[in-house]
Amino acid sequence: MERTGLTPPGAVVAPDLADVLRSPGPFATVYLTTESHIENAAYHSEQHWKVLRAELADAGMPEAVLADIDTLVPDAHLAGQCLAVVAVAGGVLHVEHGPEPPPRDRARWAPLPSLVPILQWRQSLPTYLTVLADRAGADLCVYRHERPDVHREAGGGTDPLHRAAAGGWSQLRYQHRAENTWEHNADDVAGEIVSLADRFDPRLVLVAGDVRAVQLIGDALPGQVADRVEVVQGSRTEDGSDDEFAEAVRGHLAGAVATDTVHLLEKFTEELGQEDRAADGASATLAALARAQVEVLLVHEAPDDERRALFGPEPTQVGLRADELALGVDEAQEGALVDVAVRAALGTGAGVRVVPGGDLPTDGLGAILRWS
Repeated sequence: MERTGLTPPGAVVAPDLADVLRSPGPFATVYLTTESHIENAAYHSEQHWKVLRAELADAGMPEAVLADIDTLVPDAHLAGQCLAVVAVAGGVLHVEHGPEPPPRDRARWAPLPSLVPILQWRQSLPTYLTVLADRAGADLCVYRHERPDVHREAGGGTDPLHRAAAGGWSQLRYQHRAENTWEHNADDVAGEIVSLADRFDPRLVLVAGDVRAVQLIGDALPGQVADRVEVVQGSRTEDGSDDEFAEAVRGHLAGAVATDTVHLLEKFTEELGQEDRAADGASATLAALARAQVEVLLVHEAPDDERRALFGPEPTQVGLRADELALGVDEAQEGALVDVAVRAALGTGAGVRVVPGGDLPTDGLGAILRWS
């Protein structure tokens, strides 16, 4: 286990969701199945929404806001397998699409929105860069959840691209020229990878293609970028390997996501064992959030979790009981414990990592702290 003061990467930082939480509630939160690989997908999505819409109307959500959500449903299956909407009485605040159908459709009108599924989508779909290379150059693409892909092409030198096949006095010269061309193209590709990595900070750089080209590109990359590189099966040519490449990418991403979770839990366990930068359990974690002390909130959301907590107007005004709230909170509100903790974390600039259930953190709630 790594023993260092540094916290491993992997927590989701979401200033856009922090902005959503600044709005006064109550909030409607919708998670709607929008399967795309079925016939009449739009119709099925609308039927799912019809049930949730009635629940929200009965709970008191204004008809005008329900009508706004109506317009989002028919085409939602084109963007993902689940539609998430957060709204208040004044209108829709946030829309996002998930990669998998939800375990069940959900609609809730409550003091705080339920953001854990959205955070889990984001941690499962980190930004990544793919590089399909041959000796002439490479096609590069940055993939980002809910944002446009970024495409680039690098290399292109072709004088000469292939070694001379025949013997003779000029063969060695042509071989050297070909190697120089490959190296020049690889340097150009490496430079573009570094530029994209600096701009978008991808979790992984997944490189595939011609073996010699991949080797030259790897040799040309600086260490801080080379550490993110993983070589996968694939080709720049249209040879039918697209499915194989896509499957390899999914596998490497899933592995990276799991690794990030493991490293953060290991760090939490280390700090907890040293009685240093960790808070474990609901009471200790809320106390740390009230001090804006949390660097990474670790949270597990159970479907049947009915625990509650109190919160005031400011993100740091949280507690399990009224006497734990900061002075000056005249009218505390009550919300789901997990939602109160997430609001406090995002509102204080902390990251959030959704973790599987287990012995730690206790009660499915813990934190790696900014300071002891």
